[in-house]
Amino acid sequence: MALEIERKYLVISDLYKKMAMSDSHIIQAYLARTDYGVVRVRVRDEKAYITVKSRNTGPTRSEWEYEIPLSDAQEMIAKISDGKLIDKTRYIVEYDGLTWEIDEFHGALEGLVVAEVELQDEHVKPELPPFVGRDVTGERRFYNSALLEIKALNELKIKQ
Repeated sequence: MALEIERKYLVISDLYKKMAMSDSHIIQAYLARTDYGVVRVRVRDEKAYITVKSRNTGPTRSEWEYEIPLSDAQEMIAKISDGKLIDKTRYIVEYDGLTWEIDEFHGALEGLVVAEVELQDEHVKPELPPFVGRDVTGERRFYNSALLEIKALNELKIKQ
C-alpha cells in the first residue's frame, strides 16, 4: 500500500502553461464511489491505469495504482462506469524542488483549473508557485469523483 499525501489549490493565472515541462490529455471514469473510497480507470494519452483510493484523512489517503492494457480500460469505461467522465489536460510544472500537476478541466467544468502537489509529509508547507491561489485540500467538492456530478461550473461557487 502506498500513501498519497497531496495538497490541492485553485489556480489563479495561466502562467503554469509557460512553466510546464509537459502536458497530457486525461479521460477518467469511476467504477465505484463510496464513503470509504473510489475505484477509478484513467486513460492518459495512450496509457491506462486502474486506481483504488481510500477516503481522505486531511491531505493523506491510501492509494494503489496499476497500469493496465488500454483496451481493458476503454472496455471498463464503456461497460462498467455510469458514463460520466472527467476530461482534462494535465500540465506538469517543477517548482522549488516539487512536481506540480495542474489540471485544466473541459466540458461542463471548462474554466476550472486546479493544482496538486504530492508531499513527503502532511505537515510540509510547500513554496507556492505564482499561479497558485486558495488551498482547497480536503474540500470534497473539488475531488474529481465529486466533480462528476457538476453540470455547470457555477454550481461550485468558487471563491478565489
